[in-house]
Amino acid sequence: MSAIFDGYEREYCELSTTLGRKTSQLGRVAGDVKVQKVKEVNDDVAEAEALIRRMDLEARSLPPNKKGPLLSKLREYKADLSKLKNDAKRASDMSSDGMNRAELGLVGDSWSASSAAQRERLLATTDRINNTGERIRQSKQTLLETEELGVNILQDLHRQRDTIVHSRDTLHGVDDNITKSRKILSVMARRIMQNKAIMMGIILLLVGSIGMVVYFKFIKS
Repeated sequence: MSAIFDGYEREYCELSTTLGRKTSQLGRVAGDVKVQKVKEVNDDVAEAEALIRRMDLEARSLPPNKKGPLLSKLREYKADLSKLKNDAKRASDMSSDGMNRAELGLVGDSWSASSAAQRERLLATTDRINNTGERIRQSKQTLLETEELGVNILQDLHRQRDTIVHSRDTLHGVDDNITKSRKILSVMARRIMQNKAIMMGIILLLVGSIGMVVYFKFIKS
């Protein structure tokens, strides 16, 4: 139906398989390896969401007879992605406490430092996380607005294409009518010329006849 949509679909299916495999491995690793695996899973989830958005944009830009089946298929992929995200979140939450403690520096020797230093580090990290979360929310909002604008532009272009096609068909009809009118006018012009020639012949014949009558009746006699 759409080569572009098919390409995105293949990428998503491969990524979905990889994401499911990585999520199942989270329970069998620990420490820094687990932290790295969780990061990879989150990156794959973000990439899968981007592919879903691209498929949605591509499907909505197609004519209605092609758009319907693709949107139905897209709903299945969205449900699949939602399940993968939930599985990844559950697997990530199992090690969230250890990950947060490692990020805050509250393990090993750092955990035995003074409470004042720990609170300061905790507050700084919390502020950093809050600022990062706010930037992510703003970026996500901007992305959603951009996608919505893209969908509207594609729909406008589709309507304009239909209008152009309709105008082109109308112009073809007008051209055909003009061609027929030219042929009719040409035939009428030829007939007018023929009628003029016939009338001139009749006039010349009458003048000749009158001249002969005058000649024989008045001049010759």
